[in-house]
Amino acid sequence: MEQRPLGRTGMSVSQLCLGAMMLGEAGTADHDEAIRIVHRALDAGVTFIDTADVYSAGESEEIVGKALAGGRRDDVVLATKGGLPFGPGPNERGGSRRWLTKAVDASLRRLRTDWIDLYQVHRLDPHADVDETLGALSDLVRAGKIRAIGHSGVPASQIVEAQWVAETRGRERFRTEQPAYSLLVRAAEFDVLPTCRRHGLGVLVYSPLAGGWLSGRYRKDRQVTGPGSAARAERFPGVYDATLPENAAKLEAADALARLADEAGLTLVQLAIAFVVRHPAVTSAIVGPRTMEHLEGYLAADGVHLTDDVLDRIDEIVPPAHTVNVADNMWEWSTTALEPAARRR
Repeated sequence: MEQRPLGRTGMSVSQLCLGAMMLGEAGTADHDEAIRIVHRALDAGVTFIDTADVYSAGESEEIVGKALAGGRRDDVVLATKGGLPFGPGPNERGGSRRWLTKAVDASLRRLRTDWIDLYQVHRLDPHADVDETLGALSDLVRAGKIRAIGHSGVPASQIVEAQWVAETRGRERFRTEQPAYSLLVRAAEFDVLPTCRRHGLGVLVYSPLAGGWLSGRYRKDRQVTGPGSAARAERFPGVYDATLPENAAKLEAADALARLADEAGLTLVQLAIAFVVRHPAVTSAIVGPRTMEHLEGYLAADGVHLTDDVLDRIDEIVPPAHTVNVADNMWEWSTTALEPAARRR
């Protein structure tokens, strides 16, 4: 599997990253099966694993820790995230020194490791000065608990602001960004991906299958059903309702993309993953299997090269920088900034 530089960290990672969100109660509840999925990915050449403390309330990190025990820890660049609400308390979340220090120690215990290669702030905390967050993370780097830092779901303006704060105040720089990016969610192409490229940030794109819409299950000639994961279906009940106008447009685009994949002799999964890793700013695509079958489908995309003709056809179906349903952009600022209270004096 192709290995790529992770921004300017000096580390190299596989172009496919094993996302562990579905390992645990949210997806693969059987720990032995989840561990087999991790080992299969490593045997296939995956050298990059991404998880988070909130995935199944820490269970995902525990599974990854067990899977890497016994000598496999050195085989991977291990990434996790923190900052989203982890408990009911007002200080069990966010970007404060108080919480990040505690969260990193807890992740280290669950992951059964002495260090985290890439620690990402799941979202920049609007209630914490970015210097507060960078100061805490810088100290954790100096303590040897984490090697590099990144963020997820951050708009371009805040990426630049954080880089400026790090430079002017002598803090560790954020080295990576993790945006939503897929054939159906292309807004990152407008500003986030070019900004990351200018500043030398590695990019781990999540949801390359657009939450399952590009899995091949969603076609106009068959009944559209929700995701296989019961937890995901319960959490996002309306996301897969094809009778909603915004989802009808997604179904139309997904069906056209599936026909294009058929013409190119590919599965829609192969087309979707090959598309995102082709972007020059993208380091790795995070694939989050719930079953071994899912993983094998993702691995089949390794080495697939899309011709310019196919890429041009994709642009006709979903134009560059366009997201079919704007709610899928997943940037919190994109919704809160548009609330009436944010727009009206």
